[in-house]
Amino acid sequence: MSDANSAGTMYCHQLLRDYTTYSPAYTIVPTYECFNRCTYCNFRTNPGASPWMTLSAAEEIFRRLQKQKVCEILILSGEVHPHSPQRQAWFQRIYDLCNLALNWGFLPHTNVGPLSFAEMQQLKSVNVSMGLMLEQLTPKLLATVHRHAPSKLPELRLQQLTWAGELQIPFTTGLLLGIGETLDDCWETLEAISHLHQRYHHIQEVILQPHSPGNQQTFDAPAFNPHQLPEIITQARQILPADITIQIPPNLVKNEQWLLACIEAGARDLGGIGPIDEVNPDYPHLQEQELREILQPAGWQLVPRLPIYPQFDSWLSEELQAAVKRWRKFIFT
Repeated sequence: MSDANSAGTMYCHQLLRDYTTYSPAYTIVPTYECFNRCTYCNFRTNPGASPWMTLSAAEEIFRRLQKQKVCEILILSGEVHPHSPQRQAWFQRIYDLCNLALNWGFLPHTNVGPLSFAEMQQLKSVNVSMGLMLEQLTPKLLATVHRHAPSKLPELRLQQLTWAGELQIPFTTGLLLGIGETLDDCWETLEAISHLHQRYHHIQEVILQPHSPGNQQTFDAPAFNPHQLPEIITQARQILPADITIQIPPNLVKNEQWLLACIEAGARDLGGIGPIDEVNPDYPHLQEQELREILQPAGWQLVPRLPIYPQFDSWLSEELQAAVKRWRKFIFT
């Protein structure tokens, strides 16, 4: 049996009844500036108001991370308008940060908003996976929370998932819950993800992220009721193909019993765990040991994973496959 097949078999065994996974991760933010103004956002700054991360600053972070158990570097950025004179420099900074992370031995995963087909194609060479949240596909949100967010057009975000499939990019997407959608809207978004995956077989994970109010947002709405999450996960598990993993952010499910109920309902991944949740800075990540103390008494084992699942390894360049192979040997030893 080849190393790749062996790793894949091991991974499949780990996704049996008693396991849930997470990615040991660190988030790099090229810039917080964003031309969108989603009313629930606690991440963005106005264009021109946020300094861009320099490569030397990133290199210092990567040097420090050498002594820690981090495999994934999540490149997470605010969006520069496609027609901005800064767009090319912004994209080049993202590409260079991914390349730098690779040179330091990490595995990059980029989530920076909608990209052109050519931009996605370039980033494929320096990323083991990529992502973009669909959030919700219902157009009615364009009159409310997305009124001033041009890149939240449903057709634009669906196009990204299609291009990711055409380019054979292992992809993560997801839903934001509690921003004005109905349950039927959720099912429609999940069905769209399912349809695209059945065509391209490229979706690794679907995140179900409950809206959690923060200090910076203007959206005046309560937190999504976590008691609804298990029901939504159960329905999502029925809609989505079995080879798509459902992910929930444990720092946004404050009650331990409801976190366990979500796992019981079919959420088998807890996402990237790092020092800070940049998207939800008011909700600190539960760290690995804290999660183990919640999961183990209930009979669940917490298992680290890479930002690419084994069935997608062959989609990568030889250079990226070699980097992933080194991590597979290390992380499962």
